[in-house]
Amino acid sequence: MYTKSTLAYLLFMLLLITQVWAQQTFNRTLVHDGLTREYTVYVPASYTGASTVPLMFNFHGYSMTAMEQMNSADMRPIADTAGFILVYPQGSLDSDGFTFWNVQGPSTEELVDDIGFTSAMIDTLANEYMIDLTRVYVCGYSNGGFLTFDLACRLNNRITAVGTVASTMMFDSYNECMPTHPTAVVTIHGTNDFSVPYDGYSPYLKPLTEVSSYWVTYNNTETNASITQLPNVSSSDGSTVEHYAWGNGDGCTSVEHYKVLNGGHDWPGSYGNMDIDASSVIWNFVSQYDMNGLIGCSATSIEEDIQEEIHIYPNPVTHFVSVDMELKGTVSYSIYSTIGTLVMQGNINIQNPHIDVSHLSPNIYLLKLKHGNVRFIKR
Repeated sequence: MYTKSTLAYLLFMLLLITQVWAQQTFNRTLVHDGLTREYTVYVPASYTGASTVPLMFNFHGYSMTAMEQMNSADMRPIADTAGFILVYPQGSLDSDGFTFWNVQGPSTEELVDDIGFTSAMIDTLANEYMIDLTRVYVCGYSNGGFLTFDLACRLNNRITAVGTVASTMMFDSYNECMPTHPTAVVTIHGTNDFSVPYDGYSPYLKPLTEVSSYWVTYNNTETNASITQLPNVSSSDGSTVEHYAWGNGDGCTSVEHYKVLNGGHDWPGSYGNMDIDASSVIWNFVSQYDMNGLIGCSATSIEEDIQEEIHIYPNPVTHFVSVDMELKGTVSYSIYSTIGTLVMQGNINIQNPHIDVSHLSPNIYLLKLKHGNVRFIKR
């Protein structure tokens, strides 16, 4: 006869085994434009098919494989927590035998249709899973980032928001970009990246400053960035990070840039700079948006007083939590632990609505402002 403690242990192990088996990774193929294309799909344990979930694509760099990208830019733990379906597509082989993504530009020689391949993957996955087609996100590293921007420009009607690491826009993508909806963009780039220079490489690669400027102008955000020096969490990596944010665009969209000073051609958090985790930064940013812009965004009259309802993002948060409300003047805030201990206090305003909570221990906290309170999770 089993004791209560034994039964509880057996139940725990059964639930653990069920969760492990429920996490599924599939290597898939589809035929597009006469070519058999490959991609890897990760379905988190939380997926039940009862409701729609977001879809995230993560594109590898030149000469890499989908598996290498999945290991070096691993978003699976985030998908487990946030409940989105994750896809690592596989590039085709170029004329030199290396995997690549075919991005329009002056060096384009191949005829591979990677824009159509991405659209076909969306269609296939939407037929098999409950996908929220208003929340399809794309990110990429290096050459995969080039394609990410190409998709933001040429498949904009199907792509919600994008993020890139160690990448920029090709000249032709930049010059021929035709987005159709407010498109939030986050970029992460090292100033010592010699593969994709931070200042660009004419006539192929645009400087990161011009890329940010393009999306700031298109999204009609504030023209002056809010600049924050992020904590130097890892002093041994030889680099630090500056965060640039342009907010209040159409649909409440924003454009953000993480400038990794002395950073190389890396995916921060996995190798190179360790002050930020690129995978978390990208997901926390893009997941705030659907095709209409910031989720929950509503127009507010400039004559109105500060909103009673408070919205913050991202939530859960890793580094900075931003207050999404009409701030008039300077507003004081206090942050309390779950046992009521005051752990932080300070001031925010419309020019800098961000609160650095990176030093807080992972837990649930209460943010108190003059006109209301809101809870958030610190990872």
